[in-house]
Amino acid sequence: MEQMMYTADDVATMLQVSKSKAYQVIASLNKELKDLGKLTVRGKINKRYFEKKLEV
Repeated sequence: MEQMMYTADDVATMLQVSKSKAYQVIASLNKELKDLGKLTVRGKINKRYFEKKLEV
């Protein structure tokens, strides 16, 4: 089964930031999702949403 969520470790590795900064990024993105009425999991971020936000 394919991974649907990224953890803080995953985000920290991809963005090359500390784990605490990764948690801040996840919290910010989860707030956006929650404001859109989506279900969120503390400390994890939806893979598709995260990748969409990384696109430039």
